[in-house]
Amino acid sequence: MINVGIVDDHAIVRSGLRQFLSEHVDLRVVGEAANGREAIDLVHQQDIQVLVMDLAMPGRSGIDVLAQLRAKAPHMGILVLSGYPEEHYAISLIRQGASGYLNKECEPETIVEAIRTIAQGRRYVTPAVADLLAQQLHRKEDAPVHEQLSEREFQVFLKLARGETAGDIAQALSLSVKTVSTYRTRLLEKMGLSTNSDLTYYALKNRLID
Repeated sequence: MINVGIVDDHAIVRSGLRQFLSEHVDLRVVGEAANGREAIDLVHQQDIQVLVMDLAMPGRSGIDVLAQLRAKAPHMGILVLSGYPEEHYAISLIRQGASGYLNKECEPETIVEAIRTIAQGRRYVTPAVADLLAQQLHRKEDAPVHEQLSEREFQVFLKLARGETAGDIAQALSLSVKTVSTYRTRLLEKMGLSTNSDLTYYALKNRLID
């Protein structure tokens, strides 16, 4: 029996996933969470083998808590199930510790296949993501500039692009405002940009935010 946790801010999505997974005798949903902070509590309270997690949630997003979840439960698999296309986030998140990445438009049975694969201690990579990984190996120098950011820089970048203030970001990520400002300066330099508006334009152009 594979213990599964579901993290999504939409109750109807959690309900639908729970119902669908319950139809498979080897899967058992042991808990749900509506945001990143609840996800951390859930992992602390339950013995979860695979956590199915959305990215875009209020407060602490999936990206914000990925490293913390990985540190808290290093042997737990994390399947990101997101509305964003694979080419925008999959590579970065797999590098940061995700066990697999699926777009929410995938076939339901693909989610089950991914959960079973990840529960065996393997990563689940779709053909599309495998192709992206192959492209990365052959043309690293042509990779989008946001993929050159560190995990924390990428978190700060997305929050700035969404219009969050340095104070908001500092509180959400448990950092000082000065540290957030340092990350901002560093990522702007890496990306060759000058202002927060530039970050927002870049993120929208690359479909990293809605």
